[in-house]
Amino acid sequence: MPKTLFPAIEPYRSDIIKVDDLHTIYYEQSGNPQGIPVLFVHGGPGASQTGAARQFFDPKVYRIIVFHQRGCGKSRPCAEIKQNTTQLIISDMEKIRAGLNIEQWHLFGGSWGSTLSLAYAEEHPERCLSLVLRGIFLCRPKEIKWFYEESY
Repeated sequence: MPKTLFPAIEPYRSDIIKVDDLHTIYYEQSGNPQGIPVLFVHGGPGASQTGAARQFFDPKVYRIIVFHQRGCGKSRPCAEIKQNTTQLIISDMEKIRAGLNIEQWHLFGGSWGSTLSLAYAEEHPERCLSLVLRGIFLCRPKEIKWFYEESY
């Protein structure tokens, strides 16, 4: 039997938070407002998420939080690499979690998002209910070489 995604849904709330003197971060919520919190951590770096990100989760069960990392998607400034580090993105994730009064959440990361989820979990293990990591990309030199030189 083929696996399918859940039907498309729209966010019930979206917001932008100012995280420092340069960056604002876009995030949205969909699904069940009282549901189990899960953070979708997109790939990249430099990519963002699409509405399909919401379709990985049963909207009756999960409170789905999706954010655009620094310099990505609806976060501003677009494509900015100043003040844009892994540690600062982890700090942004924490600001979103705390601002939404979430004690713990699941992290669902793909590609660069898997690396970022691991880094977040190392720094904040008490905040993580679980990690679902897919399309692992650890940005090791041999992976970068393969991605940019050998995969074409």
